[in-house]
Amino acid sequence: MPRRNETIWHIGDAELSLERPRVMGVVNVTPDSFSDGGESFDEKAALDRAFELLDQGADIIDVGGESTRPGFSPLTPEEESGRIVGVVRELLAAGALVSVDTRHAPTAKLCCRLGAHIVNDVTGFIDPAMVQVAAETMCGIIVCRSVMAPARTASTGRRRRAYLDTDPRAHQPEAVREEAEASLFPDLPQPEPSAGEDPLAALMDEDAHRTSGIMGVHRPLNRRFPLPESAPVMRQVMGFLGDQARILRREGVEADRIALDPGVGFGTTTDEDVIICRAMGQMVSMGYPLVCAVSRKRFVGAISGVGAPAERDAASLGVALAAVEAGARIVRTHDVAALVQALDAWRAISTDSISRAFISLGSNVGDRVAYLARAVKLIDELPMTCVFAVSNAYESDPALGIATPVANAVCEIRTELDPRVLLGHLLDIERTLGRIRKPGVGGAQPRTIDLDLVFYEDERSAGKRLVLPHPGLPERDFVLVPMEDLMSDPERYFASVGIEVAPREERIGIVRADLGPISWDA
Repeated sequence: MPRRNETIWHIGDAELSLERPRVMGVVNVTPDSFSDGGESFDEKAALDRAFELLDQGADIIDVGGESTRPGFSPLTPEEESGRIVGVVRELLAAGALVSVDTRHAPTAKLCCRLGAHIVNDVTGFIDPAMVQVAAETMCGIIVCRSVMAPARTASTGRRRRAYLDTDPRAHQPEAVREEAEASLFPDLPQPEPSAGEDPLAALMDEDAHRTSGIMGVHRPLNRRFPLPESAPVMRQVMGFLGDQARILRREGVEADRIALDPGVGFGTTTDEDVIICRAMGQMVSMGYPLVCAVSRKRFVGAISGVGAPAERDAASLGVALAAVEAGARIVRTHDVAALVQALDAWRAISTDSISRAFISLGSNVGDRVAYLARAVKLIDELPMTCVFAVSNAYESDPALGIATPVANAVCEIRTELDPRVLLGHLLDIERTLGRIRKPGVGGAQPRTIDLDLVFYEDERSAGKRLVLPHPGLPERDFVLVPMEDLMSDPERYFASVGIEVAPREERIGIVRADLGPISWDA
């Protein structure tokens, strides 16, 4: 059985429950992305792609403006910000959870001011300016094991930490810090970028890391085992991540904002990547949420025999599921639809996590209360779902373009279905009961039944297909009044999760009559 994880990840103005694995969809606003060839380079294409991923089930959109492919072209912070700020702003306005994939402090600071929820730094916050951004904001932090850090041994790890904490040169520009570290630690391998070359670009050379990784060249003759010893590799990985988490915490970053990414594929050989992935369960013991970011990586192609990055999705899915089984809670992917389906199926079999949700029902055609009753019965028959309680039926004023009074109710359910899967079943029930949704008309049309998923505990969703909590919830009297039958104080309950309910005189669809109980379980 997988580990049950009740962690809440605090990310900016939001709280994200990690009771279930969360999917982070990748949007590269770059002309040279290794995985998609720059298909989302312009702002409109990037936004279209982001909303597509949200509708497919992405919980977080990770927006990046600088490629980290081998041999990439480094950007200035101004160039990077110019690519992504418009995308970040539009996604935030739509209510999406947004992560910014950047190693540049000015970009991170600007996006956090706009309201970005997460900063995902491929260099692991080794830049003191990035640590300062983390300390000055409330954003979530993803610390990626960096290829720019000196190799770590049992003795040098303590020396490097002391240097970073006390030597004033640690807060100097990059070149000065590199020179200082080289003089202090002559026994450690140091990057040797050519003149004017970005050090990260030099360290991301793909050919070099096919034979040397974080442990240096390690393919001696007459080996007895296919993989190198795991302990030295994991000492490097976990040592760096632990060091950086402590540095961030000393600067005031709360522990519940930090997540760790072991940096699979960054400056590592395929053998090392396999070792790191097999040790996911070991890394979970560090006490921080773990990020699995293996999608379309070179090592995935090496172990599956697939050359083209865009064709590695199935193999990436296999690695991701293994990581989730070991305890990883955030999975970064290019193929959101496939991963969400796989996680839904995996979770249905592997866990018994029950969630509370509320469904609003409405009818203004024929025997309205009878349609409500039939809908509740069909909801109760859904897989992995049961109706926990049902309000009375209430008649409300016409609203939202509807010309006649509506019979309304709310049912409270317990379910193990993903919200989007549940939504699909609710639309099927509408069709079963004769609901016809005419394109372009919206909700302003007669309906035998209308089913809205208005609230699902610990879930937040943005997109064109499903928004949670439902954006109309705070102002709909025909939803809030029936909910008083199901809980003592809906206003107080929703206030506790950040939803401000409108005063009754400002609501729409005012309830005028109690139509009595709904008999649905006969």
